[in-house]
Order: sequence, then structure tokens, then C-alpha cells
Amino acid sequence: MSMNSMNRRRFILKSLAGSLALPSLPSLMAAAVGGTSTVQAAKGAGAGARRFVAVGNLLGYQVKQFFPETTGSAYEQTTLLKPLWDVRKHLTVYRGLDHGIKGGHFAVHSFLSGVLNSEAQNRPLGNVTIDQFIADEIGHQTRFPSLTVGSEGGIHGGCQIAWTKSGVRVPPITGPAELFDRLFVGDSAERQQRRHQENHLQASILDTVLGEANSLSRRVNREDKDKLDEYFTSIRDVEKRLELRQRWARLPKPQPPFDRPANKNKVEDLPMLYELIALALQTDSTRIATLEIGGDFLPQNLGIDKSYHGLSHHGNDEAAIKHLITLEAYQIEHFGKFIARLAKIEDGDRTLLDSTSVLFGSGIGDANTHKNSDLPIVLAGGGYRHGEFKKLPAAGSNKVPLCNLYVDLAQRMGVETESFGTSTGRFGLA
Repeated sequence: MSMNSMNRRRFILKSLAGSLALPSLPSLMAAAVGGTSTVQAAKGAGAGARRFVAVGNLLGYQVKQFFPETTGSAYEQTTLLKPLWDVRKHLTVYRGLDHGIKGGHFAVHSFLSGVLNSEAQNRPLGNVTIDQFIADEIGHQTRFPSLTVGSEGGIHGGCQIAWTKSGVRVPPITGPAELFDRLFVGDSAERQQRRHQENHLQASILDTVLGEANSLSRRVNREDKDKLDEYFTSIRDVEKRLELRQRWARLPKPQPPFDRPANKNKVEDLPMLYELIALALQTDSTRIATLEIGGDFLPQNLGIDKSYHGLSHHGNDEAAIKHLITLEAYQIEHFGKFIARLAKIEDGDRTLLDSTSVLFGSGIGDANTHKNSDLPIVLAGGGYRHGEFKKLPAAGSNKVPLCNLYVDLAQRMGVETESFGTSTGRFGLA
């Protein structure tokens, strides 16, 4: 094989799976030394299928204006729950769920994983987030295993909500125009032909790599066999993604119900992003989606001449807190409208909200003090029994990790697991 061919092959493998280079195998080294496409039509394909959406905020919410005092179904209306009041029968508000970690803004990435990046290296699944954990199991059922929507701007490296089991941040779809294109705009004939050729080449390379690995597996010791088993797992993951890409390349995308929207700004784009996520679920383009609201959510578009991040470090200044409540109420208002929207969409013999578990919250409980405990958590839909405020122990032996709820969400999505992240069991609603 020529050097150019080897370099080309190495480049393609990296694009397929980050890297599929054969692992270093000491036992071999020792041996060597010694010797139908409309929204309505698509509706039936996944009717009644379980779905999951997670919405996260990078800077948290004002918990004093968020949490009620009274538990149960008779909880009082707070300033930040007011926008959800008309849909409260569809949701449950939790207090006391968190991951028991520290790190302030730099720990927000753990919202859906429960695991800090810095502590993920020796964990079998790293700091994989619950959306990607579920997508690895059921994502092959739809065109897009999952959709991650967020921003590449703002503080601390852009969207941090979704992470793969190999510790790679999932790059976000950054605006409604891009999300619309992903959902509804097909490739040109030229692009389809190019993709077909790429898929054929990549499949050929995978066959060669698998053949080499199988040959090596007959000549290594047990320790190196474990390394090869991990390598085979990587190959199978790539094969799944390639097969998925080949399958959906032959099928047309749904017809859009409206014209391509323009990207405006993070404030004005929020309602359209929610609408497109609803359409992604309705058309069964995906069953898993995440949306992160970042630090580049512009206060100026709500009449506030301050930076969002700066306001989050309010130092108990009343004017700053008032501005934050305006920002947060706007975000929660459109989350509430999203819940109402899902509740009106038919999904077989129930509603899309009945089929979709929607998690809302943040990985930070108080941006002002950089606290990652006492997280604001709302769970809506999913066929759960809702309508309550549940306050759980904040510390002690009875404290419930947030990851226990994630175990329940995964099981409800059909994933057979008894643990996730830092869970100690399963916790959920009837």
C-alpha cells in the first residue's frame, strides 16, 4: 500500500470514528522482537414511540423566585413558575436533585451526565450524557439519532449540554435556519452521488480494518485481546453509523410546513427553535433532542443594556436580579408554550407530550455563588403522573442523585439499564 493511500485511509477513519488506528499490542511486539414525505404522512411511522427532550440553561435560574414553599399539588404560584401555570398539570417541579459536585460554570457540562470531564477518564462510559446514552441504544430507529441545538458563542466554549461516551462534545446546530435545513432540505443529485461514493469507500475500508483486526485476534494474549475487543466495539459503532447514513440517504426528507426561517438573534430565535424541535419529533426525524440556552442569550433584545453573564453575578443587587427574572421568565414562558404545543399534537391514540419526556433545568443552582447544588428541575410529559412540587432531602443518607431520575428516563425510553452516571438506583414517577 502506498504512503498516499495509507494517509488517505487514516484520514477517512478519523472522520468516521475519531480514530480507528489499531491499538498498541505488547504481546505482538514481544513476538516480533523475539520472532412518503409530508409532516402528516410521517406521523404514523413513529406514532406512540417514546421520545426524550432536554432543555438546559448555562446560567441557572433565581431559585428564590422559582421554587414554591408548599409541596404537593397545592403548591403556590411563584414568579418564575407563573409562565407554566396553565400547563402545570403536565409537569412536576423538583427541588433537591443534583449531582453533588462543585465547579460553578465549569461544571455545567455535567447537567445531563452527573460526571465532570476531569473525572471521566477512567469511567467505562466517560461523561456520556443521558441523551447520547439513549441515542446509542435507540437512535438507529430515526434519520437523526439525536439533535443537539445550542450556541458556539458565549462563555466557556459554547454549548456544553451533550457529550459522547468517548468524551467528545457534540457540536450544536446553532440556529433555526440550520435546524430547518437539517430537517427538511435534501441533498442535490451531485451531493447524493458523492455521498454514495464516500459510503462505498468507507465500507470497503471498514471491511479491510475488520479483517486485519480479526487476523490479529488469533495471535495476541488475553490482555491484548481485551484491547482488541474495545477496538471491535469502535468498529461496530462506526458500522452502525455508516449503515444508518446509507439507509436514510435513500429516503426523502419530510416536506416543510413553512418557508425556511431566518436566523435573527438568540432571544427571537428561541420560539422557532422550539417549534422546529416539535416538528422533528412529530415527523419522527428524531426521538431525542437537546436544547441549551447559553450565555450569549442577549438581554438587549429584551430591553436590558447588560451582559447575561455579568447579570448572573448579581451580588444580590435588586436591579440585576430584576433583569435576570425578565430573562428567565421569557425562557420559561417559551418552554411552557413548547409543552402546550406538544400537548396539542396527536400521536396515535395519545398526544406527542404523552409520548415525550421533557426535562428542563440547569447544571448550576446559583451562578452568583457558583453553586451546582439545589438545581431547578422540571419534568413534563412522558406519560408520568404530574401536577406536583416535590421537595427531596438536600443532604444525608436519603438524598436522591439526579442521575437516579435519568435511570428512570432511560428505562422509559426502552433502554435496559440499572445505572447511569453517578446513580445509586432508580427514581421517578408512576
